[in-house]
Amino acid sequence: MADMAKFEEEISKLKTLEKDREKYFSSRQEMEMRLTESKNVKAELDLMDSDSKVYKLMGPVLVRQDLEEARSTVEKRLEFIESEIKRVEASITDVNKKSIEQRDKVMNMQKAFQMMATQAQQQAAQKK
Repeated sequence: MADMAKFEEEISKLKTLEKDREKYFSSRQEMEMRLTESKNVKAELDLMDSDSKVYKLMGPVLVRQDLEEARSTVEKRLEFIESEIKRVEASITDVNKKSIEQRDKVMNMQKAFQMMATQAQQQAAQKK
C-alpha cells in the first residue's frame, strides 16, 4: 500500500519537526540562562569604581583586565546572545508553523483512511 507508506513518511516528518522544536526550545532556554548571567555580570561591573581591579579567567589563570574593556566585552556578549535568542525564536516560529501544517496533513490523511475503511465496511455489509 503506497498510501500507507506515504502516511508513515508524513508521520516521520511530523516527529522530526517536533524533535527540532524541542531542540530549539532547549537552545533558547540555554541562551536565556546565559543572558541572565551576562546581565548580572554587567550589573556588577556597572557598580564598580573606575579604579577597581577586574580579573578575567583565562584557562586556569586569572588575568587582570581593564574595567572598560570588561564592560565592552560583556556588552558585546549581551548583544550576541540577544541576537541568537531572536534567531532561535524565529526558528521556533517557523518550525511551529511547519508542525501545524504537517499535523493537518497527517490528520487529513487519517480521515481519508477512516472514510475508506467505513466505505469498505458498508460495501461488505451490502454484499451480505
